[in-house]
Amino acid sequence: MTEQHILEDIDPIETKEWVDALESVLREEGPDRAQYILNRLTNEASKAGTSMPSSITTAYRNTIAPENEKPLPGDVFMERRIRSIIRWNALAMVMKANRVDSTLGGHITSFSSAATLYDIGFNHFFRGNDGKQQADMVFFQGHISPGIYARSYIEGRLTDEQLDNFRREVDGKGISSYPHPWLMPDYWQFPTVSMGLGPLQAIYQAHVMKYQHSRGLIDQGDRKVWAFLGDGECDEPESLGAIALAGRENLDNLIFVINCNLQRLDGPVRGNSKIVQELEGVFRGAGWNVIKCLWGRHWDPLFAKDHNGLLVKRMNEVCDGELQNYKANGGAYTREHFFGKYPELLEMVKDMTDDEIMNLNRGGHDPYKVYAAYSEATSHKGQPTVILAQTVKGYGMFKAAEAQNTAHQTKKLDEESLAQFRDKFGIPISDEELKDLPYYKPAEDSPEMQYMRSRRKELHGAFPIRNHDCEALEVPSLEAFKSQIAGTNGREISTTMAFVRALNVMVKDKNIGERVVPIVADEARTFGMEGMFRQLGIYSSEGQRYTPHDHTQIMYYKESSDGQILQEGINEPGAFSAWLALATSYANSALPMIPVYIYYSMFGFQRIGDLAWAAGDSQARGFLIGATAGRTTLNGEGLQHEDGHSHIQAGLIPNCVSYDPTYSYEVAVIVQDGLRRMYKEKESVFYYLTVMNENYTHEDMPEGVEEGIIKGMYKLKSHAKKANKKQVQLLGSGVILREVEAAAEILFNDFGVNSDIWSVTSFNELRREGLDVSRWNMLHPESETRKSYVESCLNGNGPVIASTDHIKLFADQIRPFITGTYNVLGTDGFGRSDTRAQLRHFFEVNRYWVVVSALNALSKDGVIDASVVSGAIAKFGLDPEKPNPVTC
Repeated sequence: MTEQHILEDIDPIETKEWVDALESVLREEGPDRAQYILNRLTNEASKAGTSMPSSITTAYRNTIAPENEKPLPGDVFMERRIRSIIRWNALAMVMKANRVDSTLGGHITSFSSAATLYDIGFNHFFRGNDGKQQADMVFFQGHISPGIYARSYIEGRLTDEQLDNFRREVDGKGISSYPHPWLMPDYWQFPTVSMGLGPLQAIYQAHVMKYQHSRGLIDQGDRKVWAFLGDGECDEPESLGAIALAGRENLDNLIFVINCNLQRLDGPVRGNSKIVQELEGVFRGAGWNVIKCLWGRHWDPLFAKDHNGLLVKRMNEVCDGELQNYKANGGAYTREHFFGKYPELLEMVKDMTDDEIMNLNRGGHDPYKVYAAYSEATSHKGQPTVILAQTVKGYGMFKAAEAQNTAHQTKKLDEESLAQFRDKFGIPISDEELKDLPYYKPAEDSPEMQYMRSRRKELHGAFPIRNHDCEALEVPSLEAFKSQIAGTNGREISTTMAFVRALNVMVKDKNIGERVVPIVADEARTFGMEGMFRQLGIYSSEGQRYTPHDHTQIMYYKESSDGQILQEGINEPGAFSAWLALATSYANSALPMIPVYIYYSMFGFQRIGDLAWAAGDSQARGFLIGATAGRTTLNGEGLQHEDGHSHIQAGLIPNCVSYDPTYSYEVAVIVQDGLRRMYKEKESVFYYLTVMNENYTHEDMPEGVEEGIIKGMYKLKSHAKKANKKQVQLLGSGVILREVEAAAEILFNDFGVNSDIWSVTSFNELRREGLDVSRWNMLHPESETRKSYVESCLNGNGPVIASTDHIKLFADQIRPFITGTYNVLGTDGFGRSDTRAQLRHFFEVNRYWVVVSALNALSKDGVIDASVVSGAIAKFGLDPEKPNPVTC
């Protein structure tokens, strides 16, 4: 007992009695009994009003005591040999790429710190697809991809040419910079390099697997979801934002491995404090099982000598900035600044050389400690597990990168450091060969190759692995949606309700009904979906342990362990991550699912754009429904809630197919075509539909418009007198199409102007088709010129006017494919609250502004006099000096 300890303890004898009693319980009855007694003591103290300690962290040492570690099976020396070869090839690959072009970049220090963490996983835990169940799922940290490629190279899954073309993907010979399923569809399971998204997706992947298992859709067995992330990455809100869900739902199929090398991109993560302790407290508070793997086995003899706890005390008080200094500055520095604070600690290491002190290893580099942590994590029940593994960034790279603030930017080693690296890891490459950075691969019949093959055979095959093929589903025909194709017979409904009716058809279909998963982020009643609560049930891992107060009503709130609806709370990124897990289930679980996430459109792409991009990369399949869309449709909610730009954001994702339908039959045609493309033809696209909450009547579907609806536009109707030269083409989408229809009648009745009215279901799809045609024409200059679909529809018959409930850029996308005058009306500017009529006047998209724009176009074309336009402005009471909505 040190003097400081005595000063802090007013009755050390009584304290010793308590400690002795606890040690006796642990020795005689085990940790579970000790935990029970501690909980009882805590409860009794709380009842008496005693303040509880605010910290829920443990001492800065390993969670698993040496005597409790499960022994590492296999050949540890062989594994180190293989790991060293992988380290070398990963380094050589990045350095070679940068010799070709220094702008290609690459990362070498992240994998150098995490190599053992991955190696133990590959040799003993990550299971492939050749067993009774599907492969485990691993969210690899993006920056370590060279290490994964280097292992696959030794296994024969990648070639020298592919490694030589690291980060050179255009000609199809190379391999992607980071995990990208779009670029390597048979290899990477998930895209993860946008930091924070991997951990968030991993939590919802584990959540969805439990959901699928509970519903009896698939036996997930003991499949695990592993997420590897860095301690610096945990500053991203998405990294930790859903850990409470994992704890609340007891997701014991989920394991986080946080590589705590104590450094982020520019310097220490928590230079003045301790990131490991911070993370331990956060995860324990969220209900996770926390395993700290901080110190390697070379420290065990010192801990055994630490009878008074002084070594642990020193570890507790040292900040991360100093821990980094110890590795950067060597053994003598560590002796002086770490052990030297207390004479007792200096005495403890007096017989150790400076090199021996320098070689006191960290837990994340010790295969014995890592295996023990993984073994404990995979067998733990009732909680998700996080492993906090302490490592050194740039491990093995000496003065060039090891524990340096500049480590992350290191792309190459100098000649001396390269030779030291080779020597440290025993790579049989001569000094003469070193300058060429050759890859090293053992002979096919070598012990190394035989060992690697045996380990992967034991773990059911290659990893990472992704199966991009799956069964095709028999989807309902358009006839199944006949009630949506028919008109509403004068009844007014919204396109949101039209979609919900189509969704009901899907969930009742005998072939696909159980695969359909409605997902909401706490807005089901807003979208008129409360009828599905009782019909389908809301998934809850615990079922429903209470009687809902509305249980006597038809549409009561019904939770169930086999419920079909995912109600994810007020959490758009979480709901989208659940959608994404289901949208990629065809590849990762060989089980095609049909996720349908319906949400406020303003809180879709704008809020989760990075996740939506990840969905494209992941080759997701499913429906996203941006409800209450439009800048003038959700009239009472105001600036933050009114969407006029989500289609522009959707159009940025190449495999996102987006539509802005007006009528129920358009919704039905689009949904049925989406089912066909994604689930029957197995095309890797996903659909985004905007639907509105404005009620109006819907007519029967006109004959023969299905193809036009899918392509993006069709002629809805015409107002015409023969031989009339005053002709315009009017385009509209969503609810503003109805304003366009009204404008056509005014133009015809009041101004004698003919018009064709076009329902444009997708300006985005029209643009893509037009650009494709333009490209073909450019590359085939001697062939007959092709026409875009827009050109073939409009055919130069008068000026074209488009009006939508979205910003002008939405409709302006098709300008290159229109001959003659093209005027676009849209809702540029911030949204605001008012009546729909007022808002449409404010944003200048209503029928009167359409009429004036059409007349103005005819005037510019010399068909009518400008005075007609002035007369119309006066007739409709439009103020020529009205402020521009973009700037007010």
